Amino acid sequence: MDRQRAGDESAGEGKREDEDLGVGAPESGPGFWHVWSARARELLGQILDGTPAAIAVLDTELRFRYVNAALARMNGVPASEHLGRTVAEVVPGVEAREDVLGAVIADGIPRETISSGHTQADSPLERRYWHGAYHRLRQDGRTLGIVCIVLEISAARQEQRELERARERLALLDEAATRVGTTLDMDTTCQELAEFLVAKLADAATVKVLPEHGTSRAPRDGSLRLRRAALAAVPELEGVMRPLGRPGEYVDHQPGSSVVRCLAEGRPVIDNLMDEQDIGRAAAHTGNVAAYLAAGIHSALIVPLTARGHEVGTVTMVRAGDSPLFDETDAVIAQDLAGRAAISLDNARRYTTEHNAVVQLQRALLAEPGRPHPDIDVAYRYRPAGRGVLVGGDWYETVALDDGRTLLALGDVMGHGLEAAVAMSRYQAMLRVVAAREPGPDRILLELDHLLHTTAADRPATCLIAVADPRRGICTYASAGHLPPVVFRPDGRATLLPVPPGPPLGTGHSRYVSFTTPCEPGHTLLLYTDGLIERRHEDIDASLRRLTRIRGCPAPEDLLDQVLDQVAPADPEDDIALVAARYNKAGS
Repeated sequence: MDRQRAGDESAGEGKREDEDLGVGAPESGPGFWHVWSARARELLGQILDGTPAAIAVLDTELRFRYVNAALARMNGVPASEHLGRTVAEVVPGVEAREDVLGAVIADGIPRETISSGHTQADSPLERRYWHGAYHRLRQDGRTLGIVCIVLEISAARQEQRELERARERLALLDEAATRVGTTLDMDTTCQELAEFLVAKLADAATVKVLPEHGTSRAPRDGSLRLRRAALAAVPELEGVMRPLGRPGEYVDHQPGSSVVRCLAEGRPVIDNLMDEQDIGRAAAHTGNVAAYLAAGIHSALIVPLTARGHEVGTVTMVRAGDSPLFDETDAVIAQDLAGRAAISLDNARRYTTEHNAVVQLQRALLAEPGRPHPDIDVAYRYRPAGRGVLVGGDWYETVALDDGRTLLALGDVMGHGLEAAVAMSRYQAMLRVVAAREPGPDRILLELDHLLHTTAADRPATCLIAVADPRRGICTYASAGHLPPVVFRPDGRATLLPVPPGPPLGTGHSRYVSFTTPCEPGHTLLLYTDGLIERRHEDIDASLRRLTRIRGCPAPEDLLDQVLDQVAPADPEDDIALVAARYNKAGS
């Protein structure tokens, strides 16, 4: 009996202890939490308050019943102020994800989510991110609530977002590399840049470049003069932008304007929420302000074009209507794009300068070929390569020899640019010297090859020499790897002459063979370089057939016009040099 009473007392004490802890309570859900004692929370706190994970216990109505210290710090709210309140009530700036919590309570399947927002805790981040894991609490078949385990992943999320942005920027730069700078023409590159920016970043874009030295007189009032090289806009703005500024015009920007500050400081300038006064300072012409305002333009971003330490120009981008304002992220992206494009523009400008110098040099060297004997009419043409292609080393020469003979020569120095043009002048000078002492074209080529080889010339050349001797009625040819000449008869029919080609000049130890044909009055000889007939993806024989199908007139000047019109490409990839000679009378 005593033992029974002792057991009952012991059992009673255990029950009271269980009730103090809230275990075995008859009610589930909110009723359970009415007997949730301070001692139970204290014991749970001893276990969980030391963990860095933020942990909370919620009842079936999603109200806080327990919050550890980590979660209180995360939310910036004392733990006691959480109890009895919902997540939305404690931290209204955070996605509560009540749909996920409700689903866990309903089916008992644990779930994990990512939520974001702001709590009352101080944070330098614009937006914070959390990873939450949720598990249902049950006792005796009854659902009591839910346990939430939350870890902040803001730093990792921020790094991921920065990595994604970096990847997007790299992808954008890679795409720009294939779409901007496809030629060595400066204005084409500017237009490609403007169109790319409109497709990716702006509603309208204008590219302006500093004028080349000596191309225009700078204003005397201290303003900055730029040349508008390109303009692009979305369809909604194109009708407004096009009449306000056309490519090729010179634009003066007043001191203190955004464009002037952008170049002076070497950094992007953002003008947001522009009013009439702001647009007036930025616009090239104050009369355009009303049109800009009517178009709804509200934001501008001006970025410098700088390459190799010097300014090339500026890019001005605008946004209008519902487009967002420009921000620092846009400025960084635009500056990356502008930096890449500026290199292409600088390359194009350098090329243009060299191209013009080489063309002028070639024209000067080719302008005064030697004069033939009076019984031969000779005409010349030179057409440089198309835009975006370096000038080559095509050349021609005429030398009046003894005994009424006339030497005609046409050559093509391998390579392009200024060095090829300089090498071409050496070939011309050597030819004049050698032709005065060597009797035949094969011996002339042999001597030229020897001289060039011994002087270590690093630019070989093809060459075709024809020595016309009307008094004897013959013409003798020799070729150093050059294309065969064509003879046009008085009836217009053309024939290729099978002159044996030897090695190009400058290779050394070469042999050349002469080839002689009759020299008849009224026949016209045509010499040409490969820029006239060569085409990509076309066999050279097909190109030569195109040339011989011409029904040419015998007059040299007219024949060259006809050949260029019917055979030469509109935008040649290589230089074209032509020589036409007509024999006026037979030898005596």
